[in-house]
Amino acid sequence: MLNSRQRAQLRGMANDFETILQVGKMGISENTVKQVDDALEARELIKMSVLETCPLTSRETADELAQKVKADVVQVIGRKFILYRQSKEKLIKLVK
Repeated sequence: MLNSRQRAQLRGMANDFETILQVGKMGISENTVKQVDDALEARELIKMSVLETCPLTSRETADELAQKVKADVVQVIGRKFILYRQSKEKLIKLVK
């Protein structure tokens, strides 16, 4: 579980990130979960977006994906959200 300082740190880091995955009209599929899992293992911190055609809200999508891949939702703004999960490599050093 992230504290507020860690969330702020991760939000700042993700500011310059490009959106790497989108969730569309099919919602969250097994393929989407696999892609998110792989991306988190490689990068730890990812930015995603939810298309207007998605049956879920951005918050619902972020929460459901986070639960399925055991990640933390860092932030949800509009149609974009940020997920974080520490990888085996521990690429990001979090503040205490």
